[in-house]
Amino acid sequence: MTTPIGPLHALRVSAAALMCASAALCAPAHAHALLAKSEPARKATLAHPPSEVRLWFNERLEPAFSSLRVLDAEGRPVTGEPARVAKDNPKHMTLALPPLPPGTYSVHYQVLSVDGHTVKASFQFTVKEPRAPR
Repeated sequence: MTTPIGPLHALRVSAAALMCASAALCAPAHAHALLAKSEPARKATLAHPPSEVRLWFNERLEPAFSSLRVLDAEGRPVTGEPARVAKDNPKHMTLALPPLPPGTYSVHYQVLSVDGHTVKASFQFTVKEPRAPR
C-alpha cells in the first residue's frame, strides 16, 4: 500500500532539489590554462632539433603575464628571444629556437589565463645524436 504524498512533503522535496541545483551552479570554477598539446611532445626523442617550441592551452592566455623558456642540460637558456602568444589564437604560444645540438632540454612555462589563474610547469625533450652514415 502506498501513501499519498502530502503537499508539505512535496514542498520539502522541491526545496531540497532547488538547493542542490543552486549549490551546483554557484560552486566556484577551478579553471586553469592547462597544456593541451606541445610540439615537441613531452618526453619526445627527436632525430632533428626543432626550430621552435609550440604550446597549445585549453584557455586563452594573458600575453603580458605568460612566459616560455627552453633550458639546456646545464640549466642555461638556449635563447634570449621572448615567447609569443598568437594574436589570432590566444591559446597558442611559441618560442623560436636556434639550432640545438644533441642533448636533453627542458621546456619551462608559466601562464596566466584570462580567468586569473597562474600555471607553472615544465617537461623535457631530447635531441638524438645524428646517425653515422653506413
